[in-house]
Amino acid sequence: MASGLLILPQEQIERLLASYGRAVARRRRQFYLVLIALALLAAVAGRYGEVDPAYLVQHFSNFTSYFGRILPRLSYEHFAADVADWYWNLSAWLKLLVDTILIAYLATLIGIVGAFTTAFLTAQNTGPSRTLRFAVKRFHEFCRTVPDIVFALLFVAAFGLGPLPGILAIGIHSLGALGKLFTEVVENIDMQPVEGVRSAGGNFVETVRFAVVPQVLANFASYALLRFEINVRSGTVIGIVGAGGIGQDLFVAIRKFYYTDVSAILLMIIVTVALLDLITERVRHRLARLESIR
Repeated sequence: MASGLLILPQEQIERLLASYGRAVARRRRQFYLVLIALALLAAVAGRYGEVDPAYLVQHFSNFTSYFGRILPRLSYEHFAADVADWYWNLSAWLKLLVDTILIAYLATLIGIVGAFTTAFLTAQNTGPSRTLRFAVKRFHEFCRTVPDIVFALLFVAAFGLGPLPGILAIGIHSLGALGKLFTEVVENIDMQPVEGVRSAGGNFVETVRFAVVPQVLANFASYALLRFEINVRSGTVIGIVGAGGIGQDLFVAIRKFYYTDVSAILLMIIVTVALLDLITERVRHRLARLESIR
């Protein structure tokens, strides 16, 4: 059986090709205009931000040479002894590293609880009051806008050195960040179950419990795991201001020029964050698959 093919007249084909060429040329011009605009904005920002590329190139060797100073001297003949000398304070550093992970865990838990209890109030489709939505959204913005290291400095001044300022600082910042993410998840749910519970006479709490939470729980868990991974990194930074964890020893080693201690602590942090990243990534992917199946 022969199949017929539609053959357009040559004149119509040429018009279509010309139209396609004009569209491609227009998109190419738009791309180049955006690229030029970005380059100009970068140049203006660098000019007013006092960024000097020549100064960067001139002193870049100081940055690379620092890595040469912090690397330990390891020899093949005395490898075990050199590693033992490199990690001379391993037990204390491991304890501080565990403290950092626990700080991140407790801070993430505070952020999860706070964001979970407020996200349903700020979502456009579940919030019971416009005034309440506005107030809670501004609260979320305040929590995530102020850097966690600023919160840590305030809490260190109030409560002294130790893990408590770090937990509170990261926890408040996590509340603001997770509150934004949780709210967006709630605003994208299927509203049919919500309308069904409301039509049956369910109140706000019952609607959230039976119609909203089952739809958002997997995404909430995925974002919470991602935030925990971020908070482990933050825990090492805020330790610099005395908020507990291994960051405090890292800052002391940097300030006192204990070069090999710096590399030893940095390597421990990198390995820990990489392992946590792998674990949380697998859990997040499994939650995503369960959500797609559901």
